[in-house]
Amino acid sequence: MPLPYRDRMDGLTYAEVGATGGTMPAGYHHVRARRVIGRGRADFERAADLLLAGEAQRRAGARVALSETPMRVGTRVTMRLGLGILSFRIPCLVVWAERSATVAGFAYGTLPGHPERGEERFTLTLRPDDEVVFEIAAFSAPGRWFTRIGAPLGRRVQAWMTERYLRALDAR
Repeated sequence: MPLPYRDRMDGLTYAEVGATGGTMPAGYHHVRARRVIGRGRADFERAADLLLAGEAQRRAGARVALSETPMRVGTRVTMRLGLGILSFRIPCLVVWAERSATVAGFAYGTLPGHPERGEERFTLTLRPDDEVVFEIAAFSAPGRWFTRIGAPLGRRVQAWMTERYLRALDAR
């Protein structure tokens, strides 16, 4: 499947660009999580505005810098997590973004310097029953020597952050 703005995808640290939107690749740790975060059009629009402005990450505890808001394909996202010498720079590139009447979201992929390599997708859906569902899909593998050594801890941090992301936009 060709991706829009493929020329803007240079520098990603993995080959399977866009795979969080379908079958995730073998050889990576996979995450799929979902949560109902609200009900109705107003909750959906509020959550979509927040999501595409990086607020799920901010509210989960990351410091976030975006090259543009709202996020779209090609937006550079730089996060920092931790304190002092235990702070990690987490550079990403948005590889998919959408905002329609019933779906809003984005996916970003890892850039050089990211502790992991892979992709993470954040999708909001306004369902026909009026539930607003927030879903996260990710695949990742250690990208640096310290994440290879600390892989079990890294998986726990990833699970903790996924839960924080899901709660970050909850309107209930």
